[in-house]
Amino acid sequence: MRRLDRRAKVGGLCRSAGNTRQSHDHFRSTKPRGSGQAHPYILVLITLGGLSACVSAPLSPDIKSGEGAYNTIGTSTPEGFDNYKIEPHDIISVNIFQEDQLSLKNAEVDPAGNIMMPLIGPTPAVGKTTAELSADLTRRLSPTYLKSPLITVVVNSSVSQKVIVQGEVNQPGAYPIKGGMTLLEALSLAKGETRTAALKKVVVFRDIRGERKGAVFDIKAIRSGSAADPPILGNDIVVVGFSNARGVWEDIMKSMPLINLIRP
Repeated sequence: MRRLDRRAKVGGLCRSAGNTRQSHDHFRSTKPRGSGQAHPYILVLITLGGLSACVSAPLSPDIKSGEGAYNTIGTSTPEGFDNYKIEPHDIISVNIFQEDQLSLKNAEVDPAGNIMMPLIGPTPAVGKTTAELSADLTRRLSPTYLKSPLITVVVNSSVSQKVIVQGEVNQPGAYPIKGGMTLLEALSLAKGETRTAALKKVVVFRDIRGERKGAVFDIKAIRSGSAADPPILGNDIVVVGFSNARGVWEDIMKSMPLINLIRP
């Protein structure tokens, strides 16, 4: 009687999948020879298979794949923050060729919109592109302090330019974009995918001309070099899908103590 009660409890887990009676009929027909009892491994596999059916969800047809995905997102790596307007609290670097003492490394733009430059003091940075700020610094430093200085300005990170990584990753969250970023780099920021990630169902959502677009990519193909690593832009959302097959295997491994409980 106790064994029957345990079987009833385990079998009840997959009733929400809608195939309970069919699964139990098959379960009864898979008894080991010479035994009137069903094998516990079969019972657990049926149960977990029913549970995996409950979480299966196909991608929307509006989400492009293959060549259509790359047509939506693009294939060329973005050129960092060339057209980006610097904002307060952004982190920038000012590199002056052969003038390390006059250069700035990872300087934060203050709330007033300035950076503190050696020799010339507070310098307005907010609202300018990196090229515009570079030209302004060149004008202010030459010829009084430097002769024809070569100045490069880089935005290391922006408070408004972030990528959100969700789904089957180890550390979901919002991460600042640093220069030109790709899909693999975005996944790395989230500490990589989990063991149950569907690497062929990694979706990038992006607002394009006021409309939300989606594209699905195959991470295995990208890592092998057979597919391009698509660029990631500010305010993109990356969602890593769940693999039913891997999830069921994880459930089986976690259910080994349960198998011991229902062993004849």
